[in-house]
Amino acid sequence: MPRSVNSVASRARRKKVLSRAKGFWGTKKSNISSAKNAVDKALGYAYVGRKQKKRDYRSLWIIRINAAAHEHGMSYSRFMAALKKNNIDINRKVLADLAMNEPNAFKAIIDKVK
Repeated sequence: MPRSVNSVASRARRKKVLSRAKGFWGTKKSNISSAKNAVDKALGYAYVGRKQKKRDYRSLWIIRINAAAHEHGMSYSRFMAALKKNNIDINRKVLADLAMNEPNAFKAIIDKVK
């Protein structure tokens, strides 16, 4: 009995890898074995990057809150501690947005916790 190979599925699998490797440099975009390695590496970096993005945004929010708090004579850590002490539950994302776009609202929060 002749050997049966599912060339349709094989071609589709290779085509999927090569389409993901579009824009890569050199043989990484055209040679299936190089492309497969490059795509695997890229997908790993993409996974890690999605986690790092969350960290980066949190640190950006903290920097913005700290700068705005310092304008009103308060450090970031004392400001956050005062918020907790006064049972004000506003997350860092919203606080950073207020500090950037609504300085009067942020000042009202600072005055409330002082």
